[in-house]
Amino acid sequence: MVDSDTIETKISDKKEEFDEKVEDKKEEFDDLKEETKEKIEDKKEKGKNLADNVINDLYKSIDDFKENIKNMQKNADQRYQDYKKSTVQTLDIDLVETSDVYYIKAAVPGVNKEDILIEAGDNDITIETTFTPYIEEFDEEDEAEVIVSAIKSGRCVKTVRFENSIDIENIKAKFKNGTVVITLPKLIIPKHKVNVE
Repeated sequence: MVDSDTIETKISDKKEEFDEKVEDKKEEFDDLKEETKEKIEDKKEKGKNLADNVINDLYKSIDDFKENIKNMQKNADQRYQDYKKSTVQTLDIDLVETSDVYYIKAAVPGVNKEDILIEAGDNDITIETTFTPYIEEFDEEDEAEVIVSAIKSGRCVKTVRFENSIDIENIKAKFKNGTVVITLPKLIIPKHKVNVE
């Protein structure tokens, strides 16, 4: 017969053995948990660094893109300015006709009347002037640059041809408030009756 002390001792030994195994497993679990936590933290840090790098690269790309657009705009503006300087532009005019007179009103803002050239032929008139670009009003040390240029600059000419001949001797031109008003009387040639013989 087995005595109760022996049973208790065996149970106690088994309990100790079980507790040791549980403690070992608990330690293994805690180590694994700590190791997993470190791996997660490491991956989070790597992910954060990667996200920061992507965002920094994106901002740099956007800044580079903006700079390229600005340079393209400057280049296009410069080419447009060069084109405007090399080509002859037309003047803006209004042309009105009555039964015996043509009237022309030409816009020449910012130009002195001495800088306006008007030449008339039998049935045409040419108005010519040169507009100074606004940028030329700045000194070089100001380092000014053109951002938008929509006002005419350079040489501008307008030639108007008329259906009727004009009375060149009686053409009048008046300069006032940035406009030239030109009065061109029509040349009325009386008709003569021709006798047939």
